[in-house]
Amino acid sequence: MNSTTTRGALLAALACVLVGGSFTANSLLGDYPYAGGQFLRYGLAFLLLLPFAGPGAVARLRTLGAGHRLRLALLAAVGMVGFNLAVLAAERTAEPAVPGVLVGCAPVVVAVLVPLLDGRRPQRAVLHGAALVAVGAFTVQGWGRTDGAGLAFSVCALAGEVGFAVLAVPVLRPLGPRLLSTVVCGTAAAESAIAGVLLDGAGWLRRPDAVETGALLWQAAVVTVVGFVCWYMGMQRIGAERATLFSGLIPVAAAGTAPLVGTGAYGLAQAVGSGLVFAGVAVGSGALAARSALAARRGRARTAHRLAERSLEKL
Repeated sequence: MNSTTTRGALLAALACVLVGGSFTANSLLGDYPYAGGQFLRYGLAFLLLLPFAGPGAVARLRTLGAGHRLRLALLAAVGMVGFNLAVLAAERTAEPAVPGVLVGCAPVVVAVLVPLLDGRRPQRAVLHGAALVAVGAFTVQGWGRTDGAGLAFSVCALAGEVGFAVLAVPVLRPLGPRLLSTVVCGTAAAESAIAGVLLDGAGWLRRPDAVETGALLWQAAVVTVVGFVCWYMGMQRIGAERATLFSGLIPVAAAGTAPLVGTGAYGLAQAVGSGLVFAGVAVGSGALAARSALAARRGRARTAHRLAERSLEKL
């Protein structure tokens, strides 16, 4: 791996660790109206990102065609607002592990879907790594009780996670990570407000208490602003297929932070699953292949050096 891909991998990993840790913050928002919370989170993130959108942001947005603008609206609706709604709906009749396991399959879907949309074959190493990541995510979380509705909404959550990566691919290049994050946060805030009015009426928004305020600030400033920009910067460097491999770190981070607030334990299953996720990331990202190639080059260099020394001895 060169410096560009290494930096991209680290950025994608940081973004997914932040998202995984946000599940702890989610547990503190159980009584807050869903759509109102999403509106505050994405609205505040939009305001924080706005000064960093970059020069000529308005001009770049004006150059986008109708198809790209539709993608941005779908990215916010499917990958952000819809994803969170699907998880919330799934957890009404299913244990949290069920949508978690389905979402853990996103690397496999993206590893197949993105190359096919791009007119090329899926890469075998990425597929193998994605499979290991999915198995690792399942091992970390286990499988819980569910019914048909819980399973269906979990599949919708998987579609949202896949959409968050796939829908961003064509608009990432013209907008860049910072402007893309700014636009989708503003769009998601508007969509959350509409959803709140339609679903919850006048009670869609209220003043959060001190604990809820802290959780919302963490989600907006750290998970959304830092996490989204890092995610898209990572995707820009290593591509959607390899970046999505790091989504396996989300359940690992969630399992690691859950004991801090007494909502879970980190045991043998979580340790084994974490190891599988790390192995899958290493295989799919090409880190193992790069290490093997480096070792082979060093071996050839040592062999050549010994042969040269023997030739000198004969002289």
